Amino acid sequence: MQKVAIFGARGFARELHQLLIDLTAGGMPHACVGFMVDPGYLETAVVHDLPVSEDKTILAEDKAIRVVIGIGQTPPRYRIAKDIEREFGDRFAKLRHPRAWVGDGVPTGAGSVICAGALVTTDISIGAHTHLHVGSKIGHDTVIGDYVTVAPGTTVSGRVQIGAGTFIGAGAVILPDIKIGAWSVIGAGAVVTEDVSDNVTVVGVPARTIARRAPGWHLTHNGLQ
Repeated sequence: MQKVAIFGARGFARELHQLLIDLTAGGMPHACVGFMVDPGYLETAVVHDLPVSEDKTILAEDKAIRVVIGIGQTPPRYRIAKDIEREFGDRFAKLRHPRAWVGDGVPTGAGSVICAGALVTTDISIGAHTHLHVGSKIGHDTVIGDYVTVAPGTTVSGRVQIGAGTFIGAGAVILPDIKIGAWSVIGAGAVVTEDVSDNVTVVGVPARTIARRAPGWHLTHNGLQ
């Protein structure tokens, strides 16, 4: 049985706990040992009858425990993953819901999550700590970088390249052969018809740039846990 600690204690963290329950029910036993948050982010001591802790000592005490980061925002996920890796090494679980459809030729990175109802066809690369949420669809020959969030109901067509740390909002559509830069935000419902630069926010149909950020902005954005 794989023991897993979930970093985060809000909505997506609770969804990950349900994913572990569903994996176990499907014959792939996983045990959630609890939730973790950074100091100062503790909102409740218990989630789903499991403890929430502000420290990571459990990882030092039991080296069999693997971690998955249940935080939707990409900048804090990046920082948390780097902190854990620096302190404890590569201790990350890969999770794939038993009711996700994933084809052949789909390597996934450490800490990646593929949720229920996701459809991932073939010859696709998924980076470390990337989340494919409920009902997302990824077409052939797509390359998704590390720390990407693909929100529920998103459609990513074939031969798309998505840079590290990009957040793609719910229901967005990315047309074929598009390149999306690193640490950008694609608004919910946007239809991306042309390449997107690094560190920008695009919204609308067709998507247009409405904001730009300085390179490295993600290093100081802590987000919610």
